[in-house]
Amino acid sequence: MNKLDKKRRAQVVSALVEGASVNSVVRMTGVSKPTILKLLADLGTACAKYQDEKLRNLPCRRVQADEIWSFCFAKDKNLSDEMKGKFGFGSVWTWTAICADTKLMISWLVGERSVPYAIKFVDDLASRLASRVQLTTDGHKPYLRAVEGAFGTNIDYAVLEKIYAAPPQEGVTTRYSPAQCCGTKTHRITGNPDSEHISTSYAERMNLQIRMGMRRFTRLTNAHSKKVENHRHALALYFMYYNFSRIHSTLRVTPAMEAGVTDHVWSLEEIVGLSDAV
Repeated sequence: MNKLDKKRRAQVVSALVEGASVNSVVRMTGVSKPTILKLLADLGTACAKYQDEKLRNLPCRRVQADEIWSFCFAKDKNLSDEMKGKFGFGSVWTWTAICADTKLMISWLVGERSVPYAIKFVDDLASRLASRVQLTTDGHKPYLRAVEGAFGTNIDYAVLEKIYAAPPQEGVTTRYSPAQCCGTKTHRITGNPDSEHISTSYAERMNLQIRMGMRRFTRLTNAHSKKVENHRHALALYFMYYNFSRIHSTLRVTPAMEAGVTDHVWSLEEIVGLSDAV
């Protein structure tokens, strides 16, 4: 594999974080697919390490958590019998936690939508916060055990439960339509959460941004992740770009700047330079 200069690597990264698939980047840049995948693996590893070290003692006050679905290799219905039930094949979930004030992506975890992964995710989230926060999650039950174990009573925790309309009548075509949300209920779980800030809207907006900014998360696509390792690398790179390089339209600075993690907008050349230091 030929070593690309920093400018060329930045060009590849720019395309990847703006929603282009790997094959599209090959056509756009003329860089070979193996070279792009090697760059993604090296840079994804470096970005994950850097953010793991720097996103600590964060001054967040309000945090929202959610999960986003995707799939690797193939959708569940298309898996062979020997692949069914093996992690990395079929449905894969990404747990995310965003600060509602700084818009910083604090923590994320690729895994299953289960209690063990909920515990691992919330434990990591708790380790990154400087003080007591208000946390809002959806009604996914594993959060209850995970939050109690990680925070105890040192948290103001509420659940926002969505109420969905009855399923459509037989014969109605809704193949690609999500269930319709017709209302919400809020539940105070621990502490004294402010009712005005019991919301998952920022987390859900982040999920939309992920789907728009990462081709492998598009629902109807053949650009999905073929390996879960590449899925993790792509997320680490995207969140590095989102946290450190992308200026938030409301904040007028990057989330990392708003949170006091960095003092400037990172260029893509700075991001690709992280892999040189590994």
